[in-house]
Amino acid sequence: MGAIDAGCDFFAGYPITPATPILLRMTSELPRSGGIAIQAEDEISAMGFCIGAALTGARTMTATSGPGISLFSEHIGMAIMVEVPLVIVDCQRLGPSTGGATTGAQGDIQFLRWGHSGGYPVIVLSPTNVSDCYNLTLRAFDLAERFRIPVFLATEKDTVLNRISVDTTEFDCPVVRSRNFAPDDADYAPYRFDRLSDVPAMASFGGPHLVRLTSSSHDEGGYLIKDAPNMARINQHLNAKILESVDEISHVHLDLQVGAETLIISYGITGASAAEAVVFARSQGERVSALTVYSLWPVPEKEIRGALVGVNKIVVPEMNIGLYLREIRRLASDDQEVIGVNRVDGGLIEPVEILKRGGIR
Repeated sequence: MGAIDAGCDFFAGYPITPATPILLRMTSELPRSGGIAIQAEDEISAMGFCIGAALTGARTMTATSGPGISLFSEHIGMAIMVEVPLVIVDCQRLGPSTGGATTGAQGDIQFLRWGHSGGYPVIVLSPTNVSDCYNLTLRAFDLAERFRIPVFLATEKDTVLNRISVDTTEFDCPVVRSRNFAPDDADYAPYRFDRLSDVPAMASFGGPHLVRLTSSSHDEGGYLIKDAPNMARINQHLNAKILESVDEISHVHLDLQVGAETLIISYGITGASAAEAVVFARSQGERVSALTVYSLWPVPEKEIRGALVGVNKIVVPEMNIGLYLREIRRLASDDQEVIGVNRVDGGLIEPVEILKRGGIR
């Protein structure tokens, strides 16, 4: 629903548990709104279809799970280099490798950030519930258009495969901006920018501009180059357009209690358990604050550092071996205790686990 309401008119995917329901729903619903949905022969082809369609002006999305993200890797790098706006939904399941196909996890969090050559930044959003899936899908499409970059939605098996009733009138419905096309009469170059953080306008497919697109190092005209200063400039641009806009991308929710010495930081489906843990702890007289992170990458450092002020203990529940915990430990001071509450057996982290293992009464 979020994708269609965002104007998505092209979807390509390959069946993989637990992402298959998204493929089935898009192949059913997207043609009714005038779009195209394709079941590709494999994940690599699906991602290639989406890149090609996006460059013709389509708004594209694909959905997969961890093993599919592995196969996406080369095309993710291409989308970053060619500056292609698209949305990739990762329905996480227990790994490594094929792992537990019907078992939930949050084990792809670092993989989504670093699973391509070069290490250039991407945007990763993480919904905590079904309503967030709608709202953050719209936001993902908007950010993809804004920055000409693949944007990931990191959800989990339990959110995707469960049926949950929601009140659609409570959706935020963020506005998705139109694509920034270059005027037909402009002296156009596909990768021309003044400041490193600028995002170049795209050519309208079939328009008057001759466009060269390559995944190799290139100049502003799209020509392959081996000129070190120009190679450095294009690569610095890929970095700067995201990292100089962290404040614009950052999306968190802070539930602050005055005088709290404990902070629970969560994301994804564990956010619901964290919220319940906070309510219970406060009912017992504990002073506890909570931070829910919706934009995992780039890390919303300013918001996290602000939430850390005044607390002695930070609790981070994750359905993995402690992947985002690394980012929190990097931001915390040496005198703050950082506790990971981790589970890698496919089960959801319950509020009582957060309270007990986090040392909260």
